[in-house]
Amino acid sequence: MGFQFNHVGGGTKTRRPIALHLRFNPSCHSPNCRLLAGSGEGGAEDDAAASDRAMPLADIQSQACAVEALVRAKIQHKETIILCLEDCSDWSNATTRRVVMQVDPDLARTVLVSTKLDTKIPQFARASDVEVFLHPPTCVLDGSLLGDSPFFTSVPSGRVGSCHEAVFRSNEDFKKVISLRELDDVTSLEDKLGRSLTREEKNRMGVSNLRLFLEELLQNRYIESVPSIIPLREKEHRTASRKLRKVTQEISDLNEAKLKEKAHLFHDSFLTKLSLLLKGMVVAPPGETLINERVNGGTFTGSENFQLPNKMMPNAGMRLYGGAQYHRAMAEFRLVVGSIKCPPITREEIVNACGVEDIHDGTNYSRTACVIAVAKARDTFEPFLHQLSFRLLYILKRLSPISVFLLEKDAEHFSSHDVLVKRVQAAFDKFAESTEQSCRERCMEDLESTTRYVTWSLHNKNRAGLRHFLDSFVAPEQYAHTAHSSGPHEQSSGLNDNKQDRPKGDLRSIHPSDSNPSSVASETRLVDLLDSTLWNRRLAPSSERLVYALVHQIFHGIKEHFLVTTELKFNCFLLMPIVDKLAALLREDLESAFEDDLDGIFNVTQLRHSLGQTKRELEVELKWIKRLKEKFGEINKKLNSLQVR
Repeated sequence: MGFQFNHVGGGTKTRRPIALHLRFNPSCHSPNCRLLAGSGEGGAEDDAAASDRAMPLADIQSQACAVEALVRAKIQHKETIILCLEDCSDWSNATTRRVVMQVDPDLARTVLVSTKLDTKIPQFARASDVEVFLHPPTCVLDGSLLGDSPFFTSVPSGRVGSCHEAVFRSNEDFKKVISLRELDDVTSLEDKLGRSLTREEKNRMGVSNLRLFLEELLQNRYIESVPSIIPLREKEHRTASRKLRKVTQEISDLNEAKLKEKAHLFHDSFLTKLSLLLKGMVVAPPGETLINERVNGGTFTGSENFQLPNKMMPNAGMRLYGGAQYHRAMAEFRLVVGSIKCPPITREEIVNACGVEDIHDGTNYSRTACVIAVAKARDTFEPFLHQLSFRLLYILKRLSPISVFLLEKDAEHFSSHDVLVKRVQAAFDKFAESTEQSCRERCMEDLESTTRYVTWSLHNKNRAGLRHFLDSFVAPEQYAHTAHSSGPHEQSSGLNDNKQDRPKGDLRSIHPSDSNPSSVASETRLVDLLDSTLWNRRLAPSSERLVYALVHQIFHGIKEHFLVTTELKFNCFLLMPIVDKLAALLREDLESAFEDDLDGIFNVTQLRHSLGQTKRELEVELKWIKRLKEKFGEINKKLNSLQVR
């Protein structure tokens, strides 16, 4: 660098890492920051006080990690030349190289330097040790090292300055001592080796040779980069010119007619992208997997918090959006709700649901089954309706930012009209929310009507199975038991006291001409069935099975009706209005906004000011790029002329 900017000496002398980032600012005529000679007011006292304080181990480790992260961030760029300083006499100790090789494993853009050579030479007892140190074997330094071999430097200790602690009065004195140190190092090495150093070995000794190597390396890199820089400057010039023309055109278009035309154009383009997202396209940004969709849009969970595993859902791992994501959510809803079984029924629920009729005190198990089925269906399916509504609303709201992204990608949307974009997005979200609420209310009306009044025509699809189940109520062994049972069985029921007083021939007196034994048994079974269902409050197994069968039958019918009507209504009253009614609503919103506050929609005053500022910045940038392009063009011509000579 030509001057000493850090303390040099034994022990820990570097107080903190120094990172200098120089950036050209064409609008600034003088530097905003300068390096001053000296440490400033109170600097020496602060350094002395800091050296006396003991730093905790945790702080040291955290600062070491921060320094290492800073170094990696600086050297990770592929065009950067890395100057790696190693303070070791054994090349197998790769303290600094360990960090460097994380970003440059082959050391192809790394210049390796062994520091403090003057302190290492006395440590070698044999000439062979010096030879290994000067020419490390490939097993230790395996790779295409920049410069082919390491450099070796020595820097004398001492600070440059006018204070009493300073050893060197000026940077020139410091550089002279460095040159003398290089000569002493060469002499000491030759004494240790017992031979003179070769020209190649001498070119690796000292800070001056290292500087010459780096200057030549950087110059060659610069010369090689000039031909590739010129096309980049031309591309930047074209880009800046195009931006400037665009901003100038936008400033000239800040009138009422042009602004309305832009608003209508954005309205039509927004609806076009929205329609394409619903119909299907592949140029949009990545969508959401089912896991992300469940996290952001909610999951389908019932009263038992059961959640369908992802592996059971088709396309669960795919990142979907638009119509494909809507269809997947609806398919998951059908799969989850369709797999729901009727909740368990307790005997206590059956007894409580029996109650007392307004004209008799017998039990009506069909009414009992209806009461239980509609209650359980309402509690089971209503949460799923709200979950589906929230999920589909979330999916539809995602269409708005994706559509804006596609407009920006196709250069159909200007970033200066953020107020208009936000207004259209807000109108779309409001429309989606109101449409979702209306659709959900329609579905709730269907669910309430289905669970308010049981229509048996909706639940008789499995009538054959139910008939087979009812026919098995009275098993053959029960038939035999009824045919041969005596009074004790009849006396076991507590509500048919009239039956005990009736003569045994009463059954035959109903149909005196029928003396068929099978007919008598059938009539006996009928009386027994009435005794166990209508006249008896003691819940028999047959009655319990009857209620179970009816409840499951009604619940299954309500579930199928709920699935069909819910999907149909969400498709008709949530999805279709976006296709049919959204365009007219957005246009009406824009027209009303034009009448109320055109300046507020486009924020014309602020927009004119920001566009003017952008234009001035682009003009300055264009001048700077043009000057750089001309400068590199002249340099390239000179280099080409020198090569010809």
